[in-house]
Amino acid sequence: MITTKEITSKKDLKEFVKFPFKLYKDSKYWVPPIIKQELETFNKDKNPIFKDAEARFFLAYRNGELVGRVAAIINWLEVNKQQIKKMRFGWFDFIDDLEVSKALLEVVERIGKEQKLNYTEGPVGFSNLDKVGVMTEGFDSISTMITWYNHPYYVKHYEAHGYEIEKQYSESRFPFKNVKPEFFKKAQELIKKRYKLTALKLTKTEEVMPYADRMFDLFNKSYSSLSSFVEITDIQKEYFKNKFISFVNPEYIKFVIDENDNLVGFAIVMPKFAEALQKANGKLFPFGFSHILKAKKNSKDVIFYLIGIHPDYQNKGVHAVIFNEYYETFTEKGIETCYRTPELEDNLAIHKIWKHFDPEVYKRRKTFRKDL
Repeated sequence: MITTKEITSKKDLKEFVKFPFKLYKDSKYWVPPIIKQELETFNKDKNPIFKDAEARFFLAYRNGELVGRVAAIINWLEVNKQQIKKMRFGWFDFIDDLEVSKALLEVVERIGKEQKLNYTEGPVGFSNLDKVGVMTEGFDSISTMITWYNHPYYVKHYEAHGYEIEKQYSESRFPFKNVKPEFFKKAQELIKKRYKLTALKLTKTEEVMPYADRMFDLFNKSYSSLSSFVEITDIQKEYFKNKFISFVNPEYIKFVIDENDNLVGFAIVMPKFAEALQKANGKLFPFGFSHILKAKKNSKDVIFYLIGIHPDYQNKGVHAVIFNEYYETFTEKGIETCYRTPELEDNLAIHKIWKHFDPEVYKRRKTFRKDL
């Protein structure tokens, strides 16, 4: 018999966060989160997303044994401001038992109906900076710190419960040796001259901070046309700065400014922390932190996390300036492989930017929806 329980205590929340450690304990490809960070993500006093969103967390039990979890999320900015009456769900994990996944989805659907929402969609997080999508291809490749990994059986559960594909994402990679500087070297010089642009050379985190708020503003502007977009609010900017910037080498953050010091383009690249996080196994102490610091300093693989160009400068070649900066940095660091985070398959502009590097799609993922 399957029973579901809403989380009401810190102990239950820890069970929620630690469930995947049991579910994926034999997987070579799952990358564990840092338990402390994950708990803070769900802490209403620490994560400012809860000023504009709400979440309820549920555990599923079969004969007293924990067998699944789900977060039921409503982003009120999306519902009220954008008039997208969507019930979100994420952090959805379960054993291969259709009754378990059904019980958890029914809880999500019930909340959605109570709130008079039109449909459910998942797996998604609170916003665009959270993980997204159930993996449908690429199960034999290690995950990244910014994506969910899942067992292959997950997809059949969505289909069995009447869910249909809503959005499709792909993740790709390419060896750094594929990057041919002749595609952007000369162009970026002309573009900088024509539009009076400067690429900033950053070597310290404190040099990044004065531009960080403007970067999130530009993120909002450059991504607003995408179907999945929900804006980052001022209070969330502070949170994300503290959460992410310390993980990123300052030389991996690129800003392009105009003659008036306005930000017109940015990109964030992160070292690949996957193997370090596997060694840490959810804990920063006593040794997890040293694994992460070592990867930050020495990783020969990098992940392109975000890239944004101001709408007034899109299709004017600003990405050539950014790529030239990364080419110089990566050459100096001896980078071997570049990875890209999940990108919407209908985001043709972003795919066009990367085509010269001959990327290989190595993972695909989807979100699923169901009308309420």
